[in-house]
Amino acid sequence: GSPNHPAYGAGHATVAGACVTVLKAWFNEDARLQSVFDKFNEGGVAPTLKNGPKDPPANPLTLLQPGYRRSGPGPNLEDFCDPQIYSGDDADQITVGGELNKLASNVAMGRSMGGVHWRTDNTRSLRLGEEIAIEILRKRTMEYAERPVSFTFRSFDRQRVHITQGQVRKD
Repeated sequence: GSPNHPAYGAGHATVAGACVTVLKAWFNEDARLQSVFDKFNEGGVAPTLKNGPKDPPANPLTLLQPGYRRSGPGPNLEDFCDPQIYSGDDADQITVGGELNKLASNVAMGRSMGGVHWRTDNTRSLRLGEEIAIEILRKRTMEYAERPVSFTFRSFDRQRVHITQGQVRKD
């Protein structure tokens, strides 16, 4: 049957919006994932893929896409293969912020697919979570011993948000 709670606000979407906003505030959301992986690989510690590709790349940690569902008869229809190397032409354009935004959207929209929420519940709840995170970050800028503390990130609406010394400015 129907859920026994109101549609808005969607709890999963609100939490996803808040968590992703904090991550975007703390990390460089404009960083290209490939450069992050390259820096990691320079340290000499890189995980290898279990049952990885036959010809592994020079840098074992690189852009990955989820494994695909195996096809064919038999009991393994629900198994997934190991992650595959992303080989798209735009691999060097994928950013930390873009992936975080997609993650928040996927968490939120998954509840719509389950019939628990409407799409509008999720989009509005992502922004609700974002506003909650902004308020938490605003308070933190006044509480940390190190001063001045500031955060800058892009909102889900692509506005630049600056938080410093208890003040929030949106451009």
